[in-house]
Amino acid sequence: MRVPELDWPATAAQARAEQDRLRPLVRTTGSLPEPLRTVAGLDVAYGDDDRLAAAVVVLDANTLAPVDRATSVGVAAFPYVPGLFAFRELPALLAALAALTTVPDVLVCDGHGLAHPRRFGLACHLGVLLDRPAIGIAKTPLSGRHDPPGRQRGDGSPLLDDGEQFGCALRTRDDVKPVYVSVGHRLDLAAACTLALRLTPRYRLPETTRRADRLCRDALAAASD
Repeated sequence: MRVPELDWPATAAQARAEQDRLRPLVRTTGSLPEPLRTVAGLDVAYGDDDRLAAAVVVLDANTLAPVDRATSVGVAAFPYVPGLFAFRELPALLAALAALTTVPDVLVCDGHGLAHPRRFGLACHLGVLLDRPAIGIAKTPLSGRHDPPGRQRGDGSPLLDDGEQFGCALRTRDDVKPVYVSVGHRLDLAAACTLALRLTPRYRLPETTRRADRLCRDALAAASD
Protein backbone atom coordinates (compact mmCIF):
# COMPACT_ATOMS: atom_id res chain seq x y z
CA MET A 1 0.00 0.00 0.00
CA ARG A 2 1.38 3.41 -0.92
CA VAL A 3 1.86 5.82 2.00
CA PRO A 4 3.16 9.40 1.97
CA GLU A 5 6.64 10.42 3.07
CA LEU A 6 6.29 12.97 5.84
CA ASP A 7 8.39 15.29 7.98
CA TRP A 8 7.43 14.55 11.58
CA PRO A 9 7.11 17.34 14.16
CA ALA A 10 9.81 17.59 16.79
CA THR A 11 7.88 19.58 19.40
CA ALA A 12 4.40 19.61 20.90
CA ALA A 13 3.76 23.03 19.36
CA GLN A 14 4.63 21.71 15.90
CA ALA A 15 2.42 18.66 16.43
CA ARG A 16 -0.56 20.79 17.46
CA ALA A 17 0.01 23.01 14.43
CA GLU A 18 -0.04 19.92 12.22
CA GLN A 19 -3.32 18.80 13.77
CA ASP A 20 -4.73 22.28 13.18
CA ARG A 21 -3.61 22.15 9.54
CA LEU A 22 -5.12 18.73 8.83
CA ARG A 23 -8.31 18.95 10.92
CA PRO A 24 -10.30 20.95 8.33
CA LEU A 25 -9.64 18.18 5.78
CA VAL A 26 -11.66 15.59 7.74
CA ARG A 27 -14.82 14.56 5.92
CA THR A 28 -17.63 13.40 8.19
CA THR A 29 -20.00 12.21 5.47
CA GLY A 30 -20.07 9.04 3.41
CA SER A 31 -21.47 5.52 3.32
CA LEU A 32 -19.63 2.24 3.50
CA PRO A 33 -18.11 1.27 0.17
CA GLU A 34 -20.26 -0.97 -2.01
CA PRO A 35 -19.23 -3.66 -2.21
CA LEU A 36 -17.24 -3.63 1.02
CA ARG A 37 -14.50 -6.20 0.44
CA THR A 38 -11.80 -5.64 3.06
CA VAL A 39 -11.41 -3.95 6.44
CA ALA A 40 -8.07 -3.29 8.16
CA GLY A 41 -7.48 -3.27 11.90
CA LEU A 42 -4.57 -1.27 13.32
CA ASP A 43 -3.01 -1.53 16.76
CA VAL A 44 0.27 -0.88 18.58
CA ALA A 45 1.90 -2.75 21.47
CA TYR A 46 4.50 -1.17 23.75
CA GLY A 47 7.53 -2.68 25.43
CA ASP A 48 10.27 -1.18 27.58
CA ASP A 49 12.12 2.05 26.75
CA ASP A 50 9.49 3.24 24.25
CA ARG A 51 9.90 0.18 22.04
CA LEU A 52 6.77 -0.59 20.07
CA ALA A 53 5.36 -2.87 17.42
CA ALA A 54 2.65 -1.73 15.03
CA ALA A 55 0.40 -4.21 13.27
CA VAL A 56 -2.15 -4.05 10.48
CA VAL A 57 -4.45 -7.00 9.79
CA VAL A 58 -6.71 -6.96 6.74
CA LEU A 59 -9.88 -9.03 7.02
CA ASP A 60 -12.40 -10.16 4.44
CA ALA A 61 -15.42 -7.96 5.20
CA ASN A 62 -17.87 -10.84 4.82
CA THR A 63 -16.13 -13.77 6.50
CA LEU A 64 -13.77 -11.77 8.77
CA ALA A 65 -11.00 -14.15 7.72
CA PRO A 66 -7.51 -12.57 7.46
CA VAL A 67 -6.30 -11.86 3.94
CA ASP A 68 -3.18 -9.78 4.60
CA ARG A 69 -1.06 -8.60 7.51
CA ALA A 70 2.09 -6.61 8.25
CA THR A 71 4.07 -5.37 11.23
CA SER A 72 6.72 -2.76 11.98
CA VAL A 73 8.91 -2.77 15.08
CA GLY A 74 10.72 0.30 16.32
CA VAL A 75 10.76 3.08 18.90
CA ALA A 76 8.04 5.62 19.66
CA ALA A 77 8.54 8.62 17.41
CA PHE A 78 7.30 11.26 19.85
CA PRO A 79 7.12 11.72 23.64
CA TYR A 80 3.85 11.12 25.42
CA VAL A 81 1.79 14.34 25.39
CA PRO A 82 -1.96 14.26 26.09
CA GLY A 83 -3.90 14.89 22.88
CA LEU A 84 -0.87 14.12 20.70
CA PHE A 85 -0.64 10.37 21.20
CA ALA A 86 -1.03 9.63 17.48
CA PHE A 87 2.39 11.13 16.76
CA ARG A 88 4.03 8.36 18.81
CA GLU A 89 2.47 5.64 16.68
CA LEU A 90 1.95 7.02 13.18
CA PRO A 91 5.41 6.33 11.70
CA ALA A 92 5.31 2.66 12.72
CA LEU A 93 1.71 2.25 11.59
CA LEU A 94 2.48 3.83 8.23
CA ALA A 95 5.48 1.52 7.82
CA ALA A 96 3.24 -1.49 8.46
CA LEU A 97 0.63 -0.19 6.02
CA ALA A 98 3.31 0.30 3.38
CA ALA A 99 4.19 -3.40 3.65
CA LEU A 100 0.65 -4.55 2.80
CA THR A 101 -0.06 -6.07 -0.59
CA THR A 102 -3.77 -5.24 -0.17
CA VAL A 103 -5.33 -1.78 -0.13
CA PRO A 104 -8.11 -2.05 2.48
CA ASP A 105 -11.47 -0.41 1.88
CA VAL A 106 -11.76 0.92 5.45
CA LEU A 107 -9.27 1.48 8.28
CA VAL A 108 -10.41 0.65 11.82
CA CYS A 109 -8.21 2.08 14.56
CA ASP A 110 -8.02 0.90 18.15
CA GLY A 111 -8.58 4.45 19.32
CA HIS A 112 -10.52 7.60 18.49
CA GLY A 113 -11.37 9.75 15.53
CA LEU A 114 -13.39 12.89 16.24
CA ALA A 115 -14.06 11.76 19.83
CA HIS A 116 -10.77 13.31 20.85
CA PRO A 117 -9.97 16.37 22.99
CA ARG A 118 -8.62 18.16 19.90
CA ARG A 119 -11.19 16.59 17.53
CA PHE A 120 -8.39 14.89 15.62
CA GLY A 121 -7.54 11.45 16.89
CA LEU A 122 -5.55 8.68 15.25
CA ALA A 123 -8.40 7.58 12.95
CA CYS A 124 -8.76 11.12 11.60
CA HIS A 125 -5.02 11.49 11.13
CA LEU A 126 -4.58 8.22 9.23
CA GLY A 127 -7.74 8.73 7.21
CA VAL A 128 -6.68 12.17 6.02
CA LEU A 129 -3.05 11.21 5.33
CA LEU A 130 -4.08 8.16 3.28
CA ASP A 131 -7.40 9.56 1.98
CA ARG A 132 -9.14 6.35 3.04
CA PRO A 133 -12.39 5.82 4.94
CA ALA A 134 -11.47 5.40 8.61
CA ILE A 135 -13.17 5.03 11.97
CA GLY A 136 -12.09 4.75 15.57
CA ILE A 137 -13.42 2.09 17.95
CA ALA A 138 -12.04 2.69 21.44
CA LYS A 139 -12.35 0.77 24.70
CA THR A 140 -12.71 3.92 26.84
CA PRO A 141 -13.68 7.54 26.18
CA LEU A 142 -11.13 10.35 26.11
CA SER A 143 -13.55 13.21 26.51
CA GLY A 144 -17.23 14.04 26.52
CA ARG A 145 -20.10 12.38 28.35
CA HIS A 146 -22.96 10.04 27.55
CA ASP A 147 -25.98 8.46 29.11
CA PRO A 148 -25.87 4.69 29.50
CA PRO A 149 -27.00 3.02 26.28
CA GLY A 150 -29.70 0.36 26.35
CA ARG A 151 -28.73 -3.11 27.48
CA GLN A 152 -29.03 -4.89 24.13
CA ARG A 153 -26.53 -5.27 21.33
CA GLY A 154 -26.93 -2.38 18.91
CA ASP A 155 -28.15 0.11 21.51
CA GLY A 156 -26.24 3.37 21.45
CA SER A 157 -26.04 6.66 23.29
CA PRO A 158 -24.63 9.92 21.87
CA LEU A 159 -21.17 10.88 23.10
CA LEU A 160 -21.48 14.62 23.69
CA ASP A 161 -19.21 17.57 24.34
CA ASP A 162 -20.72 21.03 24.84
CA GLY A 163 -23.96 19.71 23.39
CA GLU A 164 -22.29 18.46 20.20
CA GLN A 165 -22.31 14.77 19.31
CA PHE A 166 -18.89 13.57 18.23
CA GLY A 167 -19.25 9.83 18.76
CA CYS A 168 -21.41 7.03 20.08
CA ALA A 169 -21.24 4.73 23.09
CA LEU A 170 -22.31 1.54 21.35
CA ARG A 171 -23.32 -1.74 22.96
CA THR A 172 -21.83 -4.58 20.92
CA ARG A 173 -22.90 -7.38 23.30
CA ASP A 174 -25.95 -7.65 25.55
CA ASP A 175 -25.26 -6.34 29.07
CA VAL A 176 -21.57 -5.72 28.31
CA LYS A 177 -19.98 -2.27 28.62
CA PRO A 178 -20.01 -0.28 25.39
CA VAL A 179 -17.27 0.64 22.97
CA TYR A 180 -16.77 4.21 21.75
CA VAL A 181 -17.21 4.72 18.03
CA SER A 182 -16.29 7.88 16.15
CA VAL A 183 -15.72 9.05 12.61
CA GLY A 184 -12.19 9.23 11.29
CA HIS A 185 -12.63 10.25 7.65
CA ARG A 186 -14.99 9.79 4.68
CA LEU A 187 -17.76 8.04 6.64
CA ASP A 188 -20.65 9.31 8.73
CA LEU A 189 -21.31 8.14 12.27
CA ALA A 190 -24.19 5.86 11.26
CA ALA A 191 -21.90 4.04 8.84
CA ALA A 192 -19.19 3.81 11.50
CA CYS A 193 -21.63 2.22 13.98
CA THR A 194 -22.96 -0.17 11.33
CA LEU A 195 -19.43 -1.33 10.62
CA ALA A 196 -18.63 -1.66 14.33
CA LEU A 197 -21.55 -4.05 14.76
CA ARG A 198 -20.58 -5.96 11.64
CA LEU A 199 -17.11 -6.51 13.09
CA THR A 200 -18.34 -7.74 16.50
CA PRO A 201 -20.32 -10.94 15.83
CA ARG A 202 -19.07 -12.69 18.98
CA TYR A 203 -17.09 -10.36 21.24
CA ARG A 204 -17.23 -6.83 22.63
CA LEU A 205 -14.21 -5.70 20.63
CA PRO A 206 -14.11 -5.86 16.82
CA GLU A 207 -12.28 -8.71 15.13
CA THR A 208 -10.03 -6.12 13.50
CA THR A 209 -8.77 -4.96 16.90
CA ARG A 210 -8.57 -8.45 18.39
CA ARG A 211 -6.41 -9.77 15.56
CA ALA A 212 -4.21 -6.68 15.27
CA ASP A 213 -3.67 -6.70 19.04
CA ARG A 214 -2.44 -10.28 18.95
CA LEU A 215 -0.20 -9.67 15.95
CA CYS A 216 1.53 -6.61 17.39
CA ARG A 217 2.08 -8.33 20.74
CA ASP A 218 3.60 -11.34 18.98
CA ALA A 219 5.84 -9.08 16.87
CA LEU A 220 7.04 -7.23 19.95
CA ALA A 221 7.78 -10.48 21.78
CA ALA A 222 9.68 -11.87 18.79
CA ALA A 223 11.77 -8.72 18.56
CA SER A 224 12.67 -9.04 22.24
CA ASP A 225 13.97 -12.62 21.93
